[in-house]
Amino acid sequence: DDGPGVYTERILNILAEYGVKATFFVTNQFPNYQYLIKREYDDGHTVAIHTYTHEYSIYRSIDTYMNDLNSMNEIIKNQTGSYANLLRFPGGSSNTVSRNYAIGIMSALVSKVTEEGYTYFDWDITSGDASGYSSSQIYSTVVNSLGNGNKIILMHDIKYNTMSILSDILDYALSHGYTFEGLTSESRTAHFRVNN
Repeated sequence: DDGPGVYTERILNILAEYGVKATFFVTNQFPNYQYLIKREYDDGHTVAIHTYTHEYSIYRSIDTYMNDLNSMNEIIKNQTGSYANLLRFPGGSSNTVSRNYAIGIMSALVSKVTEEGYTYFDWDITSGDASGYSSSQIYSTVVNSLGNGNKIILMHDIKYNTMSILSDILDYALSHGYTFEGLTSESRTAHFRVNN
């Protein structure tokens, strides 16, 4: 989530070195790195919508949210040649910060994006990088949470600590028989309970 940004290219290089595919839920927070969306796509990763602004004020109304989503999707189309149909809500579908802007907005948005043909994703494992975890904390959080079955791991390509520990996480996971793939509309979505 949250890129592309200053560390995204190095993360893409690591993923290429390991032959691993990921899903990038992209933003336009750092417009100077927008061109990396094309590289993500060209490298065979899934490019999906996170948000244009990453301002929680997008939760003021359905129209405000959809305008933000459509603005980001236009950038994705300009970079990749096609629109994305996968998304992740800022804060996840269970976020409660949206209550500060509109009561019931997440319930309305979940219905709206589904009606519009989008598939939204939450996650099974959060790496803790958004909370300021150190590289070693990110490593232990992820590898100790892998378990059995399909898991969606939330990481942020704008975090130095994530970039610096990614190779170690991949070494562990691949050596223990795990595989990685980009999300599709057919993937398990790991939906949370909507709280607003």
